[in-house]
Amino acid sequence: MFIDRTKIFIKSGDGGHGSVSFRREKYVPLGGPDGGDGGNGGDVILIAESNMTTLLDFTYKRKYAAERGQDGSGSKCYGRRGENLYIKVPMGTIIKDEETGKVMVDLSNPGQEYVVARGGTGGKGNVKFTTPTRQAPSFAEPGMPGEERAILLELKLLADVGLIGFPNVGKSTLLSMVSKATPKIANYHFTTLRPNLGVVSVKNIEPFVIADIPGIIEGAAEGVGLGLDFLRHIERTRVLIHVVDISGVEGRDALEDFLKINEELKKYDVKLWDRPQIIAANKSDMLYDEEVYENFVLKLNEMGYDKVFKISAATNEGVEDLMKEAARTLTTIPVVQLEIAEEDKYEVEYKRFNYTIEEQDRVFVIQGSFVDRLLLAVNVNDADSLRYFHKVLKNKGVLNELKEMGIEDGDLVRLNNFEFEYLY
Repeated sequence: MFIDRTKIFIKSGDGGHGSVSFRREKYVPLGGPDGGDGGNGGDVILIAESNMTTLLDFTYKRKYAAERGQDGSGSKCYGRRGENLYIKVPMGTIIKDEETGKVMVDLSNPGQEYVVARGGTGGKGNVKFTTPTRQAPSFAEPGMPGEERAILLELKLLADVGLIGFPNVGKSTLLSMVSKATPKIANYHFTTLRPNLGVVSVKNIEPFVIADIPGIIEGAAEGVGLGLDFLRHIERTRVLIHVVDISGVEGRDALEDFLKINEELKKYDVKLWDRPQIIAANKSDMLYDEEVYENFVLKLNEMGYDKVFKISAATNEGVEDLMKEAARTLTTIPVVQLEIAEEDKYEVEYKRFNYTIEEQDRVFVIQGSFVDRLLLAVNVNDADSLRYFHKVLKNKGVLNELKEMGIEDGDLVRLNNFEFEYLY
């Protein structure tokens, strides 16, 4: 089974909580604070694997989570960092953010890594909150939550040369003759339902990767048949070998087929249409009238296509010359990364804690991730902790915002389940 698109859910590890701890020591308030920091959560890292060819593994497992950081402890002991989670994907996989549809990274090199979700930062222990006037803080900081998101994995084959053409023109037979690939071959249309890769290794030429791209027919760029599923696999190829049936035994016109396929390439992406093409006039062993081939070449030359090879994939006639020309053409075209438009690139957003304030009958309700984190850090039954709580509200501008909203002495402020009266 060939799987080239899927969606998975990933979550990095939460940061461990800071510790509230006091050592036993004479003449030191509460023995002196010694709570250590929590450990950072593990990252989720994608890594390009050259031995993988499909995204099949991700149909059985859809959720991936890295390890949480350990909490801090006494004696200023820091919590252990959570283990990173490495997820292997095939080379040529494009990673997209599911929510925005924007591209996060193109993993096209062996061993290439990308941190798709960073672990949460560990919280500070109470020893970090000591001041000359607050020598025994009874509160610590909670760990930051890890990132979580749904991502789309889209595989675009890494091939130097792509074989294109209508169904049953001999692409799979040609691939089997020039490489060790073993595609299914039969005398009916749409025998090939998935792309096949092979390595061409001919004497005196540099080996290259060739792909048989099926499913491209008239209307493919609009989603007819399997066209859209496989057109994207041509995007990485540097050279196209356009295979046509020159024999006419099925009643098809080679030139007409050639023009139709090129029109689909142009509709999908004009860069594909503009890519160097070598035309392989296949099934020449069944050609009864040589004039048909000569007229075909003449018309192609008039359109600017001068690389036309008369071949028979079944008998291997002309195939070696075709492969040598493909190899020679590749030497003139540099290897470039897949182009991603600026508007399609994903911008990393660093996690920020936000809040909103709403007035409900003189009760000012503050909600958001900022509130959740602050209440986790504060012991509302401790005077020092409440002073820290007030300081955070002031430093973050919450108190100023409440004043701008017209809060008055005696009005109630509510943060989740914690309420207090506002006194200026």
